[in-house]
Amino acid sequence: MKSTDGSEAAKRRAAEAATKEVVDGMVVGLGTGSTTAYAIRELGRAVDAGLDVRGIPTSYQSRSLAREVGIPLTTLDDATPDVAIDGADQFAAGDLVKGGGAAHAREKVVDASADRLLVVADESKRAARLDHPVPVEVLPDAAPTVEAAVRDLGGDPTLRVATRKDGPVVTDNGNVVLDCAFGAVDSPTDLAGGLSAVPGCVEHGLFVGLADAVYVGGADEEVTVERY
Repeated sequence: MKSTDGSEAAKRRAAEAATKEVVDGMVVGLGTGSTTAYAIRELGRAVDAGLDVRGIPTSYQSRSLAREVGIPLTTLDDATPDVAIDGADQFAAGDLVKGGGAAHAREKVVDASADRLLVVADESKRAARLDHPVPVEVLPDAAPTVEAAVRDLGGDPTLRVATRKDGPVVTDNGNVVLDCAFGAVDSPTDLAGGLSAVPGCVEHGLFVGLADAVYVGGADEEVTVERY
């Protein structure tokens, strides 16, 4: 059984390897989550050593960490990312499920606007076919109708409940999240299109065809890079 320490080390290696693609003058999309946090910290060390970059955060969490480590920040109003570095809850052949941190709406906007998206993960996130529940950010008043539409698409939606407060998880955008189990997804493209067409769905966690490379941390100091 893989230890937590080993998994964390693998995530850190993947994240730090991906940051080597960042060079002077770049604008970098800063994803959200535990693996991306390693990349943000590594970029902070590089900035401290003289690297000239600006970051576009995808959540309150990534903004706070970037400020803590000294990365200058900008917005999509003023710059387009040259590269985005982001994590994944699961990946298969370059397609992703994201949204474990409930930041997938902003992540998708930044990741899709970047010239390149670099995904950082450990081997536990790899799958032959995507089968992780798909997070769907939903307007609060639309939750019942979106739940019905998800069931029509073959899914089983569950409202994500907060662990340290009463009530549901609320995103940075003020919405709620449905975690929708579809089992193994034969066509991520078709499912993504079906979810996007549902009124009240702000954004779903299927990132189809966006990844340019996946950095995968493995055992024994090993990082593999899969490019698409």
